[in-house]
Amino acid sequence: MRRGIAASALVASLALAATACGGSDSDSKSDGPVTITWWDTSNATNEAPTYKALVSQFEAANKDIKVKYVNVPFDQAQNKFDTAAGSKGAPDILRSEVGWTPAFAKKGYFLPLDGTDALTEQGKFEPNLIKQAQYEGKTYGVPLVTDTLALVYNKALFKKAGITEAPKTWDELKSDAAKVKAKAGVDGYWGSTQAYYAQSFLYGEGTDTVDATAKKITVNSATAKKAYGTWLNLFSGKGLHKADTTADAYAHIQDAFVNGKVAAIVQGPWEITNFYKGKAFTDKSNLGIATVPAGASGKAGAPTGGHNLSVYAGSDKAHQAAALKFVEFMTSAKSQETIALKNSTLPTRGDAYTAQVKADPGIAGYQGVLAAAQPRPALPEYSSLWGPLDIELPKVAGGKESLDKGLSNAEVAITKLVPDFSK
Repeated sequence: MRRGIAASALVASLALAATACGGSDSDSKSDGPVTITWWDTSNATNEAPTYKALVSQFEAANKDIKVKYVNVPFDQAQNKFDTAAGSKGAPDILRSEVGWTPAFAKKGYFLPLDGTDALTEQGKFEPNLIKQAQYEGKTYGVPLVTDTLALVYNKALFKKAGITEAPKTWDELKSDAAKVKAKAGVDGYWGSTQAYYAQSFLYGEGTDTVDATAKKITVNSATAKKAYGTWLNLFSGKGLHKADTTADAYAHIQDAFVNGKVAAIVQGPWEITNFYKGKAFTDKSNLGIATVPAGASGKAGAPTGGHNLSVYAGSDKAHQAAALKFVEFMTSAKSQETIALKNSTLPTRGDAYTAQVKADPGIAGYQGVLAAAQPRPALPEYSSLWGPLDIELPKVAGGKESLDKGLSNAEVAITKLVPDFSK
């Protein structure tokens, strides 16, 4: 079975490599249009059709440029691009998750965009999103969509339990969950064991997995243990769903929420369209969106996510010029408005939040929690730090190892990822 999977992966990899330009495509002839390749990592069902339509609009307005659109599964794209760029066969443009941007910039795979056509309207973008696209003082991506986590809840179930507003602290959430269970007969909250979702608990105590400025690993500090202790305690108690440590946990939690079987979860705006497909939210106004609850320190926050459009540094000048023009078009206010209206994703520039866009309660709700979003440090290895925690936290939540043991194991693994950091 593994051999078959490996063979399929190899075929897929070769097929993607064949679609990449990398500056050597024969379409770079001066007597014909330049063909650029774009690897889009959006959801193939819910989001990709909107991007394909925008590609057609761009080509209609730019007869000298053709765009070879390739939808690459998000969970495969980072490794595939890394391999392709290392062999000089990468696509001209990548829809890069914000955490990948500094990592690929460090390797020299992305073109600096400062002063190029792609950033002619840099001042229109949210400053913290531009900062998150930078590495060592240069900008390597243009923000396309942004996101963060929020507490999403079923207003009808909260009302049935006599709850009139979203909980502002984790202690309040525990209390509300018990009320929902007593009055509505369903669990009030179902938490995730994934490290990305547990990040908010660290922010709630004013800490992180590492202190990038001090170059210190803090995942096993007393403050971090307190944060993860709060996270762990939300898997047991009246109205609190037990931890799901299966491979399908994400789908289980999402399905329960959209069908009214649990009153609240922590989730991102990439699921807005799927919320509306569930029977609990056929009336969109039933979807409540609030800032993730605060920790004992009184702080509340969630990681800033999203995607940038980045240009491959290995492409030739003709392909880079065409790619920069395409990036400018795709990240324009008009394009971002279209993407938001069709995909219910969050724009990265203020002038794209038109009245029509904000009429979507999901977008309006998430826009309201963006102020509490915390940008990631410009540390190329930062996103990889969640990997060790994704191994240890499910074991802790499932009762297979203690919190102390899990964080100790994670600390050892993170030390290998950032060997120049102290403990």
